Amino acid sequence: MLKDLFQKRKYATIPSEKTKREIPEGLMNKCPRCGTIQYSKELEKNLKVCTSCNYHYKLNALERVAMTLDEGRLFEYDDNMVSEDPLQFPDYEAKLSKAKDKSGLKDAIVTGEGTIGGYPVVFGAMSFDFMGGSLGSVVGEKLTRAIENAVQKNYPLVLFSTSGGARMQESILSLMQMAKTSAAISRLDESGGLFISVITDPTFGGVSASFAMLGDIIIAEPATSFGFTGRRVIEQTIKQKLPDNFQTAEFNLQHGQLDKVVARKDLRATLTKLLDLHAGKGDANYGE
Repeated sequence: MLKDLFQKRKYATIPSEKTKREIPEGLMNKCPRCGTIQYSKELEKNLKVCTSCNYHYKLNALERVAMTLDEGRLFEYDDNMVSEDPLQFPDYEAKLSKAKDKSGLKDAIVTGEGTIGGYPVVFGAMSFDFMGGSLGSVVGEKLTRAIENAVQKNYPLVLFSTSGGARMQESILSLMQMAKTSAAISRLDESGGLFISVITDPTFGGVSASFAMLGDIIIAEPATSFGFTGRRVIEQTIKQKLPDNFQTAEFNLQHGQLDKVVARKDLRATLTKLLDLHAGKGDANYGE
């Protein structure tokens, strides 16, 4: 019995710094909503959607290209266009440089053309990891040129939006992009072109108040938050408590702001079906 008292016992130890360094960075991911820990590779196989609670992780523009276009192939427009600092706003150049390094992009949108389900489209995807997807001069110009290409080539426009709003470092030059892009969308509409707007989490401010909400068909991923301004500002203004699901995709669908909420795994199939229906209208010039 004395022997049992003094037998060796195993105790949990805190991993050493060396052990921590041996664990590959980015191997695991913790869901922001439910806290489930998943292998990163398994999460990517599930299109970055939590298998426990269906939380849709944010995607950057390049991931949208890979998941949406056939073979993930995009013939990019204006890939050398970069933002400058016309107003000499303090620290703006440094923030631009940091955003480029962080995102691997030159600005907050990627545009070009490709195919979805075999149908040619002009495609755009915004990226929240570049200065919050803010709408600056380059974003507005690239999008406007993409829309003009859609008009010229008679291709549908498919645009994924995500943004915190206008880029404050560009002031009025940023705000004018709302009118410029909206006018381009109007020309697309007058030409009989199709605009499918896909709203992703989050989409607010000038982007929500302009092109994102001008689609012929507007769809969103589950639980996407979008609107003009945040709930806290609205509650402080109207002195009322808003519903818990206020500004979610499901709330906006219920109140007529959306045509459909579509899970990420169904997005490609949904877009293909919409493009097929559009092509079936008997437009002899479609895609020519």
